[in-house]
Amino acid sequence: MIYLDTSAALAMLLAENRKPPARIWAEPLVASRLLEYEIWTRVHARGLAKSHAGAAHAILERVTLIELSPPVLQRALEPFPVGVRTLDALHLATALYLASVRQKLLVATFDARMREAAEALGLGLAF
Repeated sequence: MIYLDTSAALAMLLAENRKPPARIWAEPLVASRLLEYEIWTRVHARGLAKSHAGAAHAILERVTLIELSPPVLQRALEPFPVGVRTLDALHLATALYLASVRQKLLVATFDARMREAAEALGLGLAF
């Protein structure tokens, strides 16, 4: 199972110079519900709703979105081994929650802070 971070989803959506490896799209994908809000905020901020709405919907349809439950929110209040931003803390708390109830979870991210934090928390990286 792959935890899809916003940086990886946006790289795919916005055709950046880097993209997640094709193999991750064959895996079950999960993410915090935050992914939906972050994608649409970025799409609207760039004025890309008309041209990218279909692709945004397609990515989001592939991902099982996890709500911000009390255990996830509680974990986000606790310290992390490296400094993280607020939304990153919520993503990492969601990934940790999923890892605690699933056998294997890999994090797909291009964000250097997220990579460092995920590794420090014992979460594997998808690429």
